[in-house]
Amino acid sequence: MDKDSQGLLDSTLMASGAASRSEDEESLAGQKRASSQALGTIPKRRSSSRFIKRKKFDDELVESSLAKSSTRAKGASGVEPGRCSGSEPSSSEKKKVSKAPSTPVPPSPAPAPGLTKRVKKSKQPLQVTKDLGRWKPADDLLLINAVLQTNDLTSVHLGVKFSCRFTLREVQERWYALLYDPVISKLACQAMRQLHPEAIAAIQSKALFSKAEEQLLSKVGSTSQPTLETFQDLLHRHPDAFYLARTAKALQAHWQLMKQYYLLEDQTVQPLPKGDQVLNFSDAEDLIDDSKLKDMRDEVLEHELTVADRRQKREIRQLEQELHKWQVLVDSITGMSSPDFDNQTLAVLRGRMVRYLMRSREITLGRATKDNQIDVDLSLEGPAWKISRKQGVIKLKNNGDFFIANEGRRPIYIDGRPVLCGSKWRLSNNSVVEIASLRFVFLINQDLIALIRAEAAKITPQ
Repeated sequence: MDKDSQGLLDSTLMASGAASRSEDEESLAGQKRASSQALGTIPKRRSSSRFIKRKKFDDELVESSLAKSSTRAKGASGVEPGRCSGSEPSSSEKKKVSKAPSTPVPPSPAPAPGLTKRVKKSKQPLQVTKDLGRWKPADDLLLINAVLQTNDLTSVHLGVKFSCRFTLREVQERWYALLYDPVISKLACQAMRQLHPEAIAAIQSKALFSKAEEQLLSKVGSTSQPTLETFQDLLHRHPDAFYLARTAKALQAHWQLMKQYYLLEDQTVQPLPKGDQVLNFSDAEDLIDDSKLKDMRDEVLEHELTVADRRQKREIRQLEQELHKWQVLVDSITGMSSPDFDNQTLAVLRGRMVRYLMRSREITLGRATKDNQIDVDLSLEGPAWKISRKQGVIKLKNNGDFFIANEGRRPIYIDGRPVLCGSKWRLSNNSVVEIASLRFVFLINQDLIALIRAEAAKITPQ
């Protein structure tokens, strides 16, 4: 019995020694792992900067518990070195080890409310810029300049040509957004600062004329012959009244436009005829007898309309084929800038849509047809059914004076004065020629006419 008990005791001691040895190896491995992690040899786990609430996995829990146990073992070995040799851990240590894996990891702290608000605020401009695609920086600059000039959004909507066709309400909403919305105004200012200086100069040249500017221009007489020096002097005398981008040419063009529409101070609009009552549409409608109106089909009229339609289409085709012939005399107007004369152009008859170049001493005006070919076809400017086929003739005399002779049935108005059939009138520079509701400005090439007058003066003494 003694031998058997002695052998059993030896086996238990060996088992306990092996168990303590394995625990020592595990503690040493934990110490090495903790030291290597402290030295930075093992790369740290990559983590995102986003705030994600998730629990740790089992392997992360085990690693954290091993690191904590190794630090505890290291501290305990410094105080009681004899416990690591072969003694079992105490009951308190068992409780700590058993509790370590089961302790829940505290969740990652939620982001502060200020951060969430900041993130939301940063997303707002991105949502705002989606609605700003139609308004270009050039449109914003045009809008600001026009409002500063006129102080009237309705005038801005009618007078400014934007990149898109905005309604009056859209123009008003955009102006109020530029004034009171800090996000939109900041984005618009940044975009306008990035515009090219040439683009800014082009936009500023299109600024509307204010009432003060038009009042100063209206004081220039319609019968006078103002030159560029006149308008340059006007700019020098009133620098505060005129817009900073105004030039003498721009003032001259706007003055000619005001003269064409009788907006100058010394011009008066022709009054309505007195004596006879003017018949309006409602009075004329009351005079119509409904019983006399019969909706009957007229075959002869329909046939005539069909023939007339065929004839008009044939004339249109013929005009399209002869386009290259009269393209020499007609030039499209781009904007209201004054034309630059060449050495062959004596004068220019400028309308709203086209301008006619006078390159010979005598030209005929009227309405071109298949059988009647003229120099200046007024139907290119607008409706010309009231104009005669040969309405008038413009001639240049040897002394350098231009005269217009009326050869049509309707009168021609020169600066508001009627020129009847068979009469003629002298044309001066910037004269307004009105033929059957079509208005033109007659411009003379002063340099070329001066040369003609000088040559005429040399020839007359001989």
